[in-house]
Amino acid sequence: MSRIVFLNGSFLPIEEAKVDFMDRGFMFGDGIYEGVGVLGGQLVDNEGHLERLERSLKEVRIANPYTRAEWTRLQEELARRNGMEEGFIYFQVTRGVAERDFAFPENVPPTVAMFTQAKAIAAAPAAETGIAVITVPDMRWKRRDIKSINLLAQVLAKQAAKEAGAQEAWMVEDGYVTEGGSSSAFIVTKAGRIVVRPLSNSILPGITRRSMLALSEQHGIGLEERLFTVEEAYEAAEAFLTSASNFVLPVVSIDGRPVADGKPGPITRKLRETYLQMAAAPRLAAE
Repeated sequence: MSRIVFLNGSFLPIEEAKVDFMDRGFMFGDGIYEGVGVLGGQLVDNEGHLERLERSLKEVRIANPYTRAEWTRLQEELARRNGMEEGFIYFQVTRGVAERDFAFPENVPPTVAMFTQAKAIAAAPAAETGIAVITVPDMRWKRRDIKSINLLAQVLAKQAAKEAGAQEAWMVEDGYVTEGGSSSAFIVTKAGRIVVRPLSNSILPGITRRSMLALSEQHGIGLEERLFTVEEAYEAAEAFLTSASNFVLPVVSIDGRPVADGKPGPITRKLRETYLQMAAAPRLAAE
């Protein structure tokens, strides 16, 4: 059965989904995107993702085409039509179709696209083995808090990681880690405290990151929101990343150097287990 996608108000087979040649997303990267995990057929942390979508659209002055309730209904319907129990839903809004001109076009409806990606998240092998990351210079623009579809710097960072045999790239600015190519970066100190960079225009306000901070507080795990250097990451007791498509993954090597003993650490394992329990709670309550 063909994958069903959503485009501009219609559900249709992916082979029939066509975006106009003059769409500003294609011409300028003029758009915003989001992604939400699905576990047991349920959207995970979706309110946070829709809240961030609203904020990003407002920052670039694109009208949000749907209410949160409408977005949720469309997401759930798309997952249902694709029979997806576990995976990821990607959705984006561009400024729409117009003659190529840098200034905003007037009275142009936005282009809305959404699709699913089936993926094992809860039992992902990488959660048991951990992943490798490399560090690369952060070459992005100054509004990284906006979830823009302009992702060339991240594409180059992720390709560098792939060519190095790693699964993620941590970007570095002025000697400090900002975030991953598609994730938030964390380390755990030898004293057992979680360290993550504080929110600013320099990083995306990760939704899974936000939930992770709340869970760590609930479970009495010490937390420091501050900058940390690459050297501090090399010497950490543990390291991990968070994202909507992976939830929580242990990082066991950085730039070819093992993190501690090169195995997923106990705090990372506990946080991943706790997050999975939180994500599964709505489904279990409905059963």
